[in-house]
Amino acid sequence: MDVEPIKTTVDELLKVLATENVIGETIETEDKIIIPVTKFGMAFGAASAEGSALKDQSGKGSGAGGGAGIEPIAMVVVFKGMTGPESVRVMHLTKPSPMGRAVSEAMPAVIDLMKEGKETVKEMREKKKEEKEESE
Repeated sequence: MDVEPIKTTVDELLKVLATENVIGETIETEDKIIIPVTKFGMAFGAASAEGSALKDQSGKGSGAGGGAGIEPIAMVVVFKGMTGPESVRVMHLTKPSPMGRAVSEAMPAVIDLMKEGKETVKEMREKKKEEKEESE
């Protein structure tokens, strides 16, 4: 398989994946710093094949391709001269979806449930260990 098309495609995709393309260049003003944030998606594929016909005819080929897309989704604004959480604001550039809003609202409860589950598993392991030690 000819790897050159794959290498070339991957090299080009890596250029698109550069940090400055995903986070964006910082914009600084007198009173704030603005950091653009984007959503990034990409796909990549490669193939190779060869075949032959009845009368000493044969052929082979390979190819690779890829694509990428970048969409601005938010701006992080850091206010100079301020401290604490009030000094940072995230301004969404996309319209929030009902599902996204539901996930955001449910996330604190999910995190609490995960912590409880972790504690329960830890307690069960400790109990099992104690029972094993007692039986020995």
